[in-house]
Amino acid sequence: MNNLVENNIWMMICTALVFFMHLGFSLLEIGLTRQKNTINILFKNIFIITVGLLLYCLVGFNLMYPGNFNGFIGFAGFGLDAPLSADNTLDLAYNTGYTYWTDFLFQGMFAATAATIVSGAVAERIKLGPFMIFVVIYISVIYPIAGSWKWGGGFLDDLGFYDFAGSTLVHSVGGWAALVGISLLGARTGKFDKDGNTLVILGHNIPLATAGVLILWLGWFGFNGGSVLSADPELTSLTLVTTCLAASAGGVASFIFSTILYKNYDLTMFLNGILGGLVSITAGADLMSPSEAIMIGGIAGVIIVLGVAFIDRLKLDDPVGAIAVHLICGVWGTLAVGIFGNLAGWSQFSSQLIGVASYAAICISSSFIIFFTLKKTMGIRVSEKEELEGLDLHEHGMNAYSDFRLNEH
Repeated sequence: MNNLVENNIWMMICTALVFFMHLGFSLLEIGLTRQKNTINILFKNIFIITVGLLLYCLVGFNLMYPGNFNGFIGFAGFGLDAPLSADNTLDLAYNTGYTYWTDFLFQGMFAATAATIVSGAVAERIKLGPFMIFVVIYISVIYPIAGSWKWGGGFLDDLGFYDFAGSTLVHSVGGWAALVGISLLGARTGKFDKDGNTLVILGHNIPLATAGVLILWLGWFGFNGGSVLSADPELTSLTLVTTCLAASAGGVASFIFSTILYKNYDLTMFLNGILGGLVSITAGADLMSPSEAIMIGGIAGVIIVLGVAFIDRLKLDDPVGAIAVHLICGVWGTLAVGIFGNLAGWSQFSSQLIGVASYAAICISSSFIIFFTLKKTMGIRVSEKEELEGLDLHEHGMNAYSDFRLNEH
């Protein structure tokens, strides 16, 4: 019984850490964007976590974990109906060491994270109403169905596809939708000049962005550590070590590589390199040795620099680097399971490749249908006047920061 209590306490702590990550995402996004859109970004992030949990309770959890199903889609019913033992007490054995309630809350935090990734990529020019509609559909239906293919015991699980904590199931699922979203939205005004050259649009508060990244790194202790699904001392400790080493290697590799290419010490590249290392190790954090984690994270750091430049060359506008961090590094980390670690081999690499392709197919097609339908009906982009003057003023009627000059007498 002590082990059951320990496991459940550890899982609840990890749930709290993943919840704390939403503050990290919020600070990162507002820090890397302009002051005039701060309220809008914060509103979106608060909407995602609140509505996301309600939707995951209503339909998402039972779509993602439907029990016996055909491997592609199943549904265990609306709401939460906890498994009970013969004496009508909660059946702890259902999750071999932690309660049904803890399981729901931990997984619900992951669901909200996928939508938050999209928020940063489409920032500063998307209408709030259509974005909220997208979030409702994506969290309640698309993410859970896709998640059931592996974590719910679906066809990818049967195939041997492995994703420990969500390089693909969370990060790439959000990343593919973000890619579709920015493709249909178009770039922010002033991002590219008339000749197609990329112009820098500076974020308004890099200290907040830095705080956001450090909070996210801390939250990853719960994101990956909780995915052990127990308080096993050896496996949780190894997971946290590989997570931290990959993050460190990603940051260092990114800042060194970007310095060589661009001849300056770019803090934003350093920060995104840390996140790229974290995303890349997430698929196999429990399988890797420390040296393998460093290699995976280091390669991710280089990928970040190349990925950001590649997105710019495609004339796509991603204000926070979400595509490079969550999509490209998510794909890399998923494939790395077949290259490094305990499962490495051609057979495993093939399974990983099939998994990546399967998630690309469902996420690209579904997010395109949602965004394209919204674009043709409601419109998804604010007017040029609203964009130039800021979404805070036009959609919220307030500013994030007080102008103390107005209070002077």
